[in-house]
Amino acid sequence: METRSYPFTELDHLEINPTYFELQRDEPVARVRLPYGGEGWLATRYEDVKTVLADPRFSRAAVMEPGADVPRTLPTMPTDTNILSMDPPDHTRLRKLVAKAFTARRTEQLRERAQGIVDGLLDDVEAQGPPADLVEALAMPLPITIICEMLGVPVEDRRQFRAWSEAAVAITAFTPEEIVGAGQSLRTYIAGLVDRKRAEPADDMLSVLIAARDNDDRLSEAELVSFGVTLLVAGHETTANQIGNFVFQLLRRPDRLGELRADPSLVPAAIEELLRFTALGGSAGFPRIATAEVELSGVTIKPGEAVFVNNVTANRDPSVFANPHELDFHREHNPHIMFGHGAHHCIGAPLARMELQVAIRTLVERFPLLRLDGDVTFKKGRLIRGPQALPVRW
Repeated sequence: METRSYPFTELDHLEINPTYFELQRDEPVARVRLPYGGEGWLATRYEDVKTVLADPRFSRAAVMEPGADVPRTLPTMPTDTNILSMDPPDHTRLRKLVAKAFTARRTEQLRERAQGIVDGLLDDVEAQGPPADLVEALAMPLPITIICEMLGVPVEDRRQFRAWSEAAVAITAFTPEEIVGAGQSLRTYIAGLVDRKRAEPADDMLSVLIAARDNDDRLSEAELVSFGVTLLVAGHETTANQIGNFVFQLLRRPDRLGELRADPSLVPAAIEELLRFTALGGSAGFPRIATAEVELSGVTIKPGEAVFVNNVTANRDPSVFANPHELDFHREHNPHIMFGHGAHHCIGAPLARMELQVAIRTLVERFPLLRLDGDVTFKKGRLIRGPQALPVRW
């Protein structure tokens, strides 16, 4: 079995390196060599990916064990334990603390607020006149405003933490020192905000977490700060980039965009299909460590070995999705796993769906002549892909 260097070359725009699909067809569990920490496995088929994500024999917490030197893209080992690097029951304990804030019911209550934000942002776009950059005008400010209000983070600080956030989720776009420094700056910022909210509690999620820490002892101080950082970064980075990605996908496909303009009720189904179809990740990110012998597509994974998964290829697995490389808003069977699977299924999925629906539907309805205004440059060397800017006119 050939051992391939990983990550594979990142292509322009939202294209996917064909090596992924060659492996899915011929070698669905492939041996890969990471820049640091040695070798691991890469799973590309839907059922294997779901197994790795949900089977308790694959551990996230094992990555953080003292002395571990797991395969990874960065020279430094992660040292900050957070909800993303926990296994049950610790993961379950922390997740329960904020689960109520992200239910479908609570998210629907936020829909009116999101609609008001989008309306105001697009009012400004219209008043300014073309051309406009939809990354700065819509994609970034919507999710940042929503998560800031939920957490209790001052919106005026958003430019400051946005820069740290972009560096913290990088792979090669920044130096290792810059990536580590950005993570530390985010932790310092949230720790300072925690101190302020201890003195003056408010009706927000960070105050709820502080109360759980101080009154009920349900999380440690380090967990509290890490949780705040994770919610802040995850609460805007993915959705903001996906808004830009989805608009780009639609503007490159006039037929699909025309479908939404003719029938806006298709938007929820369109969002699900865009989630399935669009390559958000620049490469497989967080590995899982096998704690027992597990077989995936005829390959035996031994205890202690690291496995990476690729959601993008899983979401285009022809054994699950008919015509997987076509963008089809009328797809009847769409069990995509863009939000993950199992215990770590994205807790913010209902919120992300709602924000994407509101942003795309409003944009389509208000700007029927919307079109790209020149070339679009995409970020590279990051865990999350998205346009640097999205110039449009109408």
